[in-house]
Amino acid sequence: MRTFGKWLGRILLALALAVLVVGVWKREELTRLRAVMTLFDEDRIVGNFSNMGAAFLTTDMPRGDGPASPLPQGDPITLPDGTDDWLAERSVTSLLVLKDGQIVFEDYYQGTSPDDLRISWSVAKSYLSALTGVLLAEGAIDSLDDPVTKYAPALAGTGYDGASIRNVLNMSSGLVFDEDYFDFNSDINRMGRVVALGQTLDGFAAGYTETFAAPGTEWQYVSLDTHVIGMVLRGATGRDIPELLNEKILLPLGLEQDATYLTDGAGVAFVLAGLNFTTRDFARFGRMVEQDGMQGDQRVLPEGWVAASTAPSAPTEPGKIGYGYQWWIPADAGEFMGRGIYGQYLYIDQERDLVIVLTAADRAFRQPGVGESYIDTLRRIGDAATKGS
Repeated sequence: MRTFGKWLGRILLALALAVLVVGVWKREELTRLRAVMTLFDEDRIVGNFSNMGAAFLTTDMPRGDGPASPLPQGDPITLPDGTDDWLAERSVTSLLVLKDGQIVFEDYYQGTSPDDLRISWSVAKSYLSALTGVLLAEGAIDSLDDPVTKYAPALAGTGYDGASIRNVLNMSSGLVFDEDYFDFNSDINRMGRVVALGQTLDGFAAGYTETFAAPGTEWQYVSLDTHVIGMVLRGATGRDIPELLNEKILLPLGLEQDATYLTDGAGVAFVLAGLNFTTRDFARFGRMVEQDGMQGDQRVLPEGWVAASTAPSAPTEPGKIGYGYQWWIPADAGEFMGRGIYGQYLYIDQERDLVIVLTAADRAFRQPGVGESYIDTLRRIGDAATKGS
């Protein structure tokens, strides 16, 4: 009887510990979900965008032991008339302008600082494009015209069966996917909850089977296409994206702070939106791209990749903004950009040797004319930076 009591006590203790562990896990899960549900609230959005680890799982990408690459100070510029009012209206949190590789303007707003790690949102897509170019040149990927299922066989029988790597780079997979950020039940918001709850994005992607067009024939912005690029790169190399991106792209840049990547519950990076850098470190990447993939004397991106990836190759509608391999192209003359929701911009004008980083917490970013106002303002800032040069 005493032996039975001892074993019963052990069983009850084990059950109590199990309940405690599950309770802690659920509490963490619920805390993340609560953070996601209030991520864009007016009184929290600025702080949230500099502290994304409170809402999502993250993995670190250490900057290495070397010195930060210099960003020398140039002659400061005066912003165009009306810009200060526009920055306030758009809830801008940081603005940095590089002209000829020198900082000619840098400022931080709404209580943020140069040390904040700022969420990229879809600017992260342009980083993944750069990584794709490196792995293509190294031979890990045979051709951009290979089907995605060659490297991501889990997508066989899904809506991505028949789509090529080029198709998903161009956002022309033809997949039916609702990208409405303000609809709680949209596909993009369901994806965000998958990440917040520690579930898997690969399984999420494999659940999509419906298409509206043959691959490569019509353009529609589908963030899930970018996750599929990540699946392809992981399948081609057997390595995870944070490790690859850090080794191939970030370490050569000489960043000043460690970066972080949001991940799902399996540790898979949220490649379509989940990078976190300081504003200056975003600028370092932009400068390398602006210099055709060169970091000083070191080639980071293969020769010709910047031109190929920033050409308006996607089948967008005539008269609309162009799209390349995860880059936006508003004009034909060396101007292209990465951009993300709520006002994140990495604007590059190669002809004027210009890089502008702008981060924001703009809850009105989808209102009519707002997107055009960003491009217009970035161009006018570029005019001020190149005046007299």
